[in-house]
Parts: sequence; C-alpha cells; structure tokens
Amino acid sequence: MMLITETAVLDAYRAEPEPIPDHRGVFYESLRHEALLAATGRPLQVRQVHFTVSGRNVLRGIHGTTLPPGQGKIVTCVRGAALTVVVDLRVGSPTFGAHDAVRQDARSGTALCLADGLGLAYLTLDDDTCMNYLCTQEYVPGTIIDIDALDPALGLPWELSEPPVRSARDAAAPTLDAAADRGLLPTYEDCLRAYCSFPDTPTSEKAAKNR
Repeated sequence: MMLITETAVLDAYRAEPEPIPDHRGVFYESLRHEALLAATGRPLQVRQVHFTVSGRNVLRGIHGTTLPPGQGKIVTCVRGAALTVVVDLRVGSPTFGAHDAVRQDARSGTALCLADGLGLAYLTLDDDTCMNYLCTQEYVPGTIIDIDALDPALGLPWELSEPPVRSARDAAAPTLDAAADRGLLPTYEDCLRAYCSFPDTPTSEKAAKNR
C-alpha cells in the first residue's frame, strides 16, 4: 500500500510507501499502476530508466522537457538523501511558477510523480547520493529546458550554507521569466491536450478532475 497525495503544484504527486518490517528488514511497494492511475487520471508508461550519482551539495536542475516530446517522471532516491523541488513551468497554469519541496532518502522510499511540463531540481544532502528516474518518454537531444535553480524570483528553499556544485550549463540557465519571454516553455493548454492523448487514459473528464 502507499499514500499518494497532491503537492502544491498541479499534476505533481507525492507517493509514500507503507513499509512492512520483519526480522530480515523491510519490504515496501514503490509504486502500483492502478493506485497511480486512480490518483492522477493518467496511466504509467515507462519508456526509459536512468540514474544520477552525485556527491554532497550538488545542485541539479531545474530541468524540464519541451512538448513534444515531453517527459513525465517518477523520481526516487535509492541511496543517500536529497531535497527535491518541483516547479510548474507551464505558461498559463494556475500554479505557474509555484513550487513544492520534498526530502527524499533511501529509507523512506518517497517518490515524486511529475507530469509533462513540470521542472525538477534537487540538492544532494549526502555523498554518493543516487537518484532513480522512471521516464514516460526516451530522452531526445535538444529538448531539455534549463531554468536557474537559484532564480531569486522563485525563492526555492535550498537553505545553502555554501555555494552548491553545479554544471556550467545549469549555472548559465535563464530565470523562469526570461525563459517565458523567449518562448522556451510549454503552455498549460498544450500539456492538457498531451495528458488526454495517452493510450488507456480513462476519460478527459476524469483527467480534468485532477486539475
């Protein structure tokens, strides 16, 4: 069993498994298709799985994907710990520019489920932190959207005690407003159409109840 709850960002969900301990350790279900479908109104279609391994104080993101092709994600921490933030990058969304933050670690198994059009960033809290991504589309070069994770207008709760370790690309990323002005971001309407086009999606009415 797991508890799936909405975050402060539309179409982003937190999935918290219920651990079953015994003398050997702990068992838990990381995800269940039917439970996720009931909560989000969209089926889970995994097309790519990848991992990142980072030292402590590494800041990755904010990363999103253009639409098309889009790339929804289910993100978990399988080793170490991270503060993970989701940001709504969809122009016209009721929660455009809003964020939510979740601590993820290997012990809790907490997952974040992100629809197309949302951005992801995280700050690693331990050395050798490993993050796992289940992605709804395969990576297509040239489709990644980069937004500055230190954009002061977003006010993300990193609580940094020292400068984070970032890639040159992440450090040079534009602010959210600059990216919107340059037409780099997906629109909310385009994302809604994409959500309802997935095979086996129940109905547009059922999907719409989660907006």
